Amino acid sequence: MCESERNHAKAIVGSAGVVAKQVEAKAVIAHFSAIPDIAQLLKSIPDGIRVIIFGGQDEVEKIEDERVVQLEVPSFQLTRMDQIKMATVLALSQRVLDAGDTFVAMTGVAGKSIDTLVVMEVGKEYELFDSVGQPKLTEHVRRVVFQRVLTMALELANEGREGKPIGALFVIGNMRELQKYTEQNIINPFRGYAEKDRNILDDRLRNTVKEFAAIDGAFVIKGNGVIVSAGTTLRPDTSGVELPQGLGARHGSAAAISASTKSIAITVSESTGTVRLWRLGKMVIEIEKAPRAPIPPRNTPPFG
Repeated sequence: MCESERNHAKAIVGSAGVVAKQVEAKAVIAHFSAIPDIAQLLKSIPDGIRVIIFGGQDEVEKIEDERVVQLEVPSFQLTRMDQIKMATVLALSQRVLDAGDTFVAMTGVAGKSIDTLVVMEVGKEYELFDSVGQPKLTEHVRRVVFQRVLTMALELANEGREGKPIGALFVIGNMRELQKYTEQNIINPFRGYAEKDRNILDDRLRNTVKEFAAIDGAFVIKGNGVIVSAGTTLRPDTSGVELPQGLGARHGSAAAISASTKSIAITVSESTGTVRLWRLGKMVIEIEKAPRAPIPPRNTPPFG
């Protein structure tokens, strides 16, 4: 970080507390690695306002301050807005934020210092998170299960399988309801295993899930994390589902199953790598795959 970037970042951090107080914000959100001076940030935030620090597992150091909530997010390059989306959806799942809460967010280009300060309200900003009329994210799904599935979806979107893009659909929720709308047209690769051996919270299953993501169909997962099936065909009624333009059958199934059951559906688009979360038949969040940095041209000698 050059001196000018550091000075700009410090100026933004110094303003965060003033802005948060004026707009009566519930929290201030910032990426750990983009803040030049955490002590300055904490000093600038008035008492009574939460400080939400997010970052990758290897980025965030433990901060001993009762106002601070630390969130672990996948270590992927995300756009400015998608950094805020990830932090917000995880804060919502942990009930640190709620629909209607105003917050101040500081963000910047991935891997660099902050250069932007925005004021947003949960539920009022469609580009952020459409939570209007939505129940708690973790009403029927354990918080850690939701976070694990969302993380795995982002990993598939960014890494694919063996370097190739791959689409996927995860449905998490009440199995008693979900089984009414599911059909297994291939042999279920998870059938016959003990529940403790097929829980998505088991790190040993990460590669297994990524391999089976290549199979057409959905992963069906209980709210406690137990994977019920893969390669599953969903048969919900899609007649009343309205999709944003350009989205296909996978997204239609995700919207419909979330409308028909107590569940959350998460899709990964094979063509764009965009991750979308569906609840009550609506798309409530959309996280786009960050564009890759351009490859610099080679220094080739001139002809002659």
